[in-house]
Amino acid sequence: MQKQTLLFNLDDTLVHCNKYFRDTINAFVAQLQEWFENLTKEEIKQKQLEIDLKSIEKYGLHSSRFPESLVATYLFFSEQNHQDIHEDRVERVKKIGQSVFEVPIEPLPNMYEVLDKLKEQGHNLYLHTGGDEENQGRKIVQLELAKYFEKRVFISEHKDTPALKEILNQIKYDPKKTWMIGNSLKTDIRPAVEAGIHAIHVPSELEWSYNQVKIDIAPKGKLITVHSLLEVPEIIQKHAQETVVST
Repeated sequence: MQKQTLLFNLDDTLVHCNKYFRDTINAFVAQLQEWFENLTKEEIKQKQLEIDLKSIEKYGLHSSRFPESLVATYLFFSEQNHQDIHEDRVERVKKIGQSVFEVPIEPLPNMYEVLDKLKEQGHNLYLHTGGDEENQGRKIVQLELAKYFEKRVFISEHKDTPALKEILNQIKYDPKKTWMIGNSLKTDIRPAVEAGIHAIHVPSELEWSYNQVKIDIAPKGKLITVHSLLEVPEIIQKHAQETVVST
């Protein structure tokens, strides 16, 4: 069996993420509805999402972006409703936004079992996650992921095809034996297809609209969608064995 190079995404592939943002946004919406009784939940959520997505395209996935999007949403509705801006309210909104980066992180079901299997099979495990060093590093430490990835961790504020290609060049990859495994079509799967490596899409039960794009180019490698992370080791093992036979 030929060893494979496996790049895993972190958020909503190995660990829970979106559910924490959902809960925080709900808390923010409830707070704004106390201050602006005329606003609907959907109206607030839509404006926050619009502001957040524009910020990501410009500044990337740094964690500071999210609290700032909540503040910008509060400022927008203050102006729209001809209300004075209160500094204590700005601080309250910032605290709500920052709270999402303070919750204890939970692994997704079977995460350790899958990583243990792949490590036992001898594959080279890498982590390629979007965000900033402080927040993503916190998750890696909390869940003791260094025993699987050691120093093979890449954190990209702009998680896209150029970022993936730069990583691949650093690790001297073989496209026939290299995989990207993640939940995001936008930041995991499309970059992998564009880089010419294999990809396994593990859809998240709670998906962020930012991650939903069409894959409109033909893959050079394998492109597989699974229902569970548990399916990954068997797919990798089968491919590794087929590669030996074909050579």
